[in-house]
Amino acid sequence: MTSPNELRHLIAGQWLVGAGDMVTSVNPARPRVVVAEGHCATVADVSHAVAAAGEALTSWAGTPIHQRGAVLLAAADAVERNAPSWGLELATEEGKTTAEGIGEVRRAAQILRYYGNEGDRQSGEIFASPRAGEQILVTRKPIGVVAVITPFNFPIAIPAWKIAPALVYGNTVVWKPASTVPLLAIRLAEALTDAGLPPGVLNLVIGDSPVGAALADHPDVAAISFTGSTTVGRRIAAAAAARGVPAQAEMGGKNAAVVLDDADIDLALDQVILGAFRSTGQKCTATSRLIVTERIADRFLAALSDRARAIVVGDPAHDATQMGPVVSQAAQRCVQAGIDAATEQGATVLTGGAAYLDGPLADGYFVAPTILELSDAPADIWSEELFGPVLAVKRATDADQAFALANDSEFGLSAAVFTQDLTRALAAVEHIDVGVLHINSESAGADPHVPFGGAKKSGLGPKEQGGAARDFFTHTTTVYLRGGQPGV
Repeated sequence: MTSPNELRHLIAGQWLVGAGDMVTSVNPARPRVVVAEGHCATVADVSHAVAAAGEALTSWAGTPIHQRGAVLLAAADAVERNAPSWGLELATEEGKTTAEGIGEVRRAAQILRYYGNEGDRQSGEIFASPRAGEQILVTRKPIGVVAVITPFNFPIAIPAWKIAPALVYGNTVVWKPASTVPLLAIRLAEALTDAGLPPGVLNLVIGDSPVGAALADHPDVAAISFTGSTTVGRRIAAAAAARGVPAQAEMGGKNAAVVLDDADIDLALDQVILGAFRSTGQKCTATSRLIVTERIADRFLAALSDRARAIVVGDPAHDATQMGPVVSQAAQRCVQAGIDAATEQGATVLTGGAAYLDGPLADGYFVAPTILELSDAPADIWSEELFGPVLAVKRATDADQAFALANDSEFGLSAAVFTQDLTRALAAVEHIDVGVLHINSESAGADPHVPFGGAKKSGLGPKEQGGAARDFFTHTTTVYLRGGQPGV
């Protein structure tokens, strides 16, 4: 990219230049390179976007679901077709490798296709009535204007898994993406509008916290779907509750991988490395805690540290790179501060831990793949989410203690357990309190046809994706259907 992309907002079908503060998106591997820039939306723009969504609602909700789905399917084709170029843009803007960026763009296309075919699935239910000549029908209606607020770490996949179901069920959307990754938001909105989405059905407003707050607090927003930090998620849920509207919030995670002594060691090593360091650890489902049983701990941690040291860290646009930078300088400083605090609290650095002080990595927002073994002393890193390539380790005497350590968190998004013992696997299903549990695979991962979301303080409201999305983006009407006397 020789010049920055222009940042624009989509309101009532028109692409507009903002009038707010300047937003600049830089390449986190080479921060002097500007990827996109322009002016934020304003609070007035938010009101304009919500009004446009309200005006478009009746017509869009009245459009047959197969026609709504056809727009998503056409958009999916465009997203898939542009995956190589958009994936590179994603990597350049967010920091994950180009291969991961392309994979994420293709996942967005998959999600659009899944919901694009929703018209072919069950849309309601019929119940028997205790009265003769009557049936009871349960039908579904869109909930209205939906506010969608999305994070930086999956700038096209997470928006797709919120926006696609919202649209196919007949809602209209006002979307605020993270201002650090505006380019991929524009690309997705372009794909949907070019596919035939009517004006006002999807509106895009790019901005910082005041824009998000204005959207969440707007009296004409009927529901809010949010992914991001626990602090912001609770604030949004409180604002929604004060207005009496539903909120769906997928928030923090401090996800554990449990490696028991009967595990397939090579499989566990592969999967823990992927869970902890793929996407530079910037996943809500990333593996940030490791519990390994004592009998295999020494050899497992030695092998894991060797693999972490071998990860090729560099510019995500380069084919050889296996891990890129974190998204911003603020994120880099936060992660390094967490590592430093952990060592001060007694953690042993098995690998990584130090900042890159010279060479090409010193210029970008890079953090070394880091593994820290904790002692019995309390350590903040065991409980606080860093959102970077840092893995905190504890040893357990047996499976029971390992499962207890996995549950030792206020979060409950995801976990992984490595064992070849069916009884232990079933015990993990029974006792580990998370929204997503992987047996013999990494803690990260979500498929569009099954529910996704967390337990405890990792989630509020209905789950996302699969049939669960319908529970949030629609409400039911129970219809008592009875005719009169038959004519003669």
